[in-house]
Amino acid sequence: IKREGLDKPIVLGFFQDGVDNEWKLTVSNSIKDSANENGIDLQFTDAQLTQENQIKAIRKFIKDKVDVIAFTPIVSSGWETVLAEAKEAGIPVILVDRFVKDDSLWTAWIGNDQVEEGRKAARWLVEYMNIIGKGNGKINVVELEGAVGSEVAIERKTGFEEIIKNYPNYAIKMSLNCGFTRELGKNVMEEFLINDGHKIDVVFAQNDEMAIGAIEAIEEYGLRPGKDIIIVSIDAGKDAFKTMMAAKLNCTVECSPVMGPKLMEAVKDLVNGKKIPKKIYVPEDVFPMENAARIYPTRKY
Repeated sequence: IKREGLDKPIVLGFFQDGVDNEWKLTVSNSIKDSANENGIDLQFTDAQLTQENQIKAIRKFIKDKVDVIAFTPIVSSGWETVLAEAKEAGIPVILVDRFVKDDSLWTAWIGNDQVEEGRKAARWLVEYMNIIGKGNGKINVVELEGAVGSEVAIERKTGFEEIIKNYPNYAIKMSLNCGFTRELGKNVMEEFLINDGHKIDVVFAQNDEMAIGAIEAIEEYGLRPGKDIIIVSIDAGKDAFKTMMAAKLNCTVECSPVMGPKLMEAVKDLVNGKKIPKKIYVPEDVFPMENAARIYPTRKY
């Protein structure tokens, strides 16, 4: 469908999976705002956490003859029939944030490069340890991992360890699952401190929540987070910025929910007959403690 030079707006059918945490709400708001800015007619639905509702929404979008369908799949399989119907109707499908296993069923995916987020955390750490004059000594790292089997946890770990293995003086001494939660982050950090507290130099937390839990444990143990133990995390939510402004978290790597601009760019390109990449990554930044107070007022989540 070519729309360049025509008055009729592009119609995008989008539905969120129904998760209503702050990160997901920012994804939705970013898509709504970007559609509005680009003059795209957005048909927005909330699938309320069931695949059945998501399949119904796709069928409604097909019936309504939207130009493009975009959605966040709640599970990675079971889409063959309905996405084949979309393909048969000539409607391209863009996935947002999560994958459907069979990549022949969708046109493109827009989301975060979780492996690169892990690499960024490690690169920042190595550079910072050099800046503070501790880069040449033995550096013991403990790792707070996310949910067992989670793709996010696996990829962030992969990226972090890929960089760290190039520095023989860095050793990941302990690594345990904390389910991406503040409570488990604190509990696991307490264990680490009891086992080897005086030898821990760095905490790498795969998300901000676990880092904040670890900070509580470090303070209760009698050490100074951000000084005695350097802490780097991933997500860059508002709580991380508040913790950095309190000088307790040294750095957070962004996992951006601002997916609207990239989605609208892809939608316009598809409708106007242009080829787009299979995977499209949203831009993401690294925020050290020193910049937190300046950047905090601009944060959307």
